[in-house]
Amino acid sequence: MSPRLSPALSPAHAVLQDVFGYEQFRGPQQAIVEHVIAGGDALVLMPTGGGKSLCYQVPAIVRQQQGRGVTIVVSPLIALMHDQVGALHEAGVSAAFLNSTLSYDETQDVELRLQTGDITLLYAAPERLNTPRFLGLLDSLYHGGHLSLFAIDEAHCVSQWGHDFRPEYRALTVLHERYAGVPRIALTATADALTRADIVERLQLEGAQHFVSSFDRPNIRYRIEEKKEPLAQLLRFIEREHPDDAGVVYCQSRKRVEEMSAALVDAGLKSLPYHAGLPAEVRQQNQDRFLREEGIVMVATIAFGMGIDKPDVRFVAHVDMPKNIEGYYQETGRAGRDGLPADAWMAYGLQDVVNQRRMIDESPASEEFKQVMRGKLDALLALAEATDCRRVRLLGYFGEHSTPCGNCDNCLNPPAVWDGTDAARKLLSTIYRVQQASGLSFGTGHIMDIVRGKDTEKVKQFGHDKLSTFGVGKDYSEAQLRGVLRQLLATGAVGLQKVMLESGHSFDTLSLTDGSRPVLKGDVPVLLRESTASAPAKRTRRSTAPPAAAANLGPDAQARFINLKAWRAEVAREHNLPAYVIFHDATLAAIAERNPASLDDLQGISGMGAKKLEAYGAEVLRVCLQG
Repeated sequence: MSPRLSPALSPAHAVLQDVFGYEQFRGPQQAIVEHVIAGGDALVLMPTGGGKSLCYQVPAIVRQQQGRGVTIVVSPLIALMHDQVGALHEAGVSAAFLNSTLSYDETQDVELRLQTGDITLLYAAPERLNTPRFLGLLDSLYHGGHLSLFAIDEAHCVSQWGHDFRPEYRALTVLHERYAGVPRIALTATADALTRADIVERLQLEGAQHFVSSFDRPNIRYRIEEKKEPLAQLLRFIEREHPDDAGVVYCQSRKRVEEMSAALVDAGLKSLPYHAGLPAEVRQQNQDRFLREEGIVMVATIAFGMGIDKPDVRFVAHVDMPKNIEGYYQETGRAGRDGLPADAWMAYGLQDVVNQRRMIDESPASEEFKQVMRGKLDALLALAEATDCRRVRLLGYFGEHSTPCGNCDNCLNPPAVWDGTDAARKLLSTIYRVQQASGLSFGTGHIMDIVRGKDTEKVKQFGHDKLSTFGVGKDYSEAQLRGVLRQLLATGAVGLQKVMLESGHSFDTLSLTDGSRPVLKGDVPVLLRESTASAPAKRTRRSTAPPAAAANLGPDAQARFINLKAWRAEVAREHNLPAYVIFHDATLAAIAERNPASLDDLQGISGMGAKKLEAYGAEVLRVCLQG
């Protein structure tokens, strides 16, 4: 077999090719890697699937080869450390983790290996970093010159403005204060300018170089539709477009998660629930199944997903609206990490706006915090209501200019737009007159009944059939008025007030705001997308469609791909790892297409490092020959 590496390669390139099996770095990876190897601090903002892990794994290996010792990776994801370390072992890298899943003896063994210089990367939760025992270990390594690098993953967790704040991250300032001169690399897949500044301040990264990649995920198609019957809409979407694919469905409440997952199972789909109310062992079991089996739809609250590295998630669906645009970006970013086409689908309705506004208003947080959260929610609402390119809006939030993508729902099917200004003024006038007449505020249903001229008991009881605005909007459908109200709430032209009843129950009522006046005066137009009724679901199964990675393969290569996947599943079971840790689908597809006859033929295939070639090369050839 010819030697893989040429002497001209830099140490970083040599590691990239030999250990990980990649010919070239992607995007800013090389600049980041070289900066960190040279001992510089770095803040890395890179979208999910952009290859963040390599940005600290390659420097960790190179710096260890240079005799600088171990890299400590701070990760909040105890549940996933096993798989992350397993993936490094598969590539021939000495790695370990320290967390609460280890026994006393296992912990001691890792600590001993750490002291003897046997470990290149050690994964630890932020809570562990603040224990006297662990700090003692780090002190000893530091004084011996064997503490090489700190990698802080999911760095947005340090910021109160981030979408996933973890107070234990705040204590990570100790790294800078106690271990001066040890470089630090902080990584996140999402951070707006406010969160970014907070990360720098909290982690004392003032001297760090910033590496900000494009936030664009061109392989993801963004789609948002009006929420009518969320379960029927979700089923229609999955059954038409992703009947056998892995996906994640996000819901706001635990109850909703349980109901949705059960309904998907009833419809014949493989689905599992995940939320913080389930026992820890059930959560772990369901997560493992999702990572290790094919075609599972995980229905979850936002408790699920951070750090999930499954590359072949073909869709992420939201049946309830996320809290803010970063949460939406982070959650949708779990689709299509392999770079192949994927969908981000969301159903969005008036109640979502009401719920999210209420959650902010009722939170015990400071007014400053609430204002920031309202601004983040407003950006998401503007994205949902948009009639122009979704991607332009999404990237604009992160300060990135772009042109229409031609791939989102608005680009592919530009929505019909109608002028709702007249309807908006009639609704706002009614809210004002009701308040004047009764001294009370009322909810959306009652206001719409007055505008549409409906003689309900409640309308008659309060004498609201006598108001000048009674029936002024009888030509508008309920769906149209709901759409107008949704946008007025979304833009802050209508406010919410909570009314408490003596029974202890409460409900939301509508009120005017400072933003109402320009709409009432007609200075601000209200343009809305036409409400469209979707056709009923056709229960079709397109199980014959090949997986996305194999879509362009010929019939013989398809057969080899299927055989390789079956072999990979066996190996993954034996090693107790997800299949993609052994080889990604894209690597299997490249092997199937090449149809190798010798080990030399496997060289240079993306994802085929030296250790994997040695461990699996002969087996891969056997599987290809049999097919």
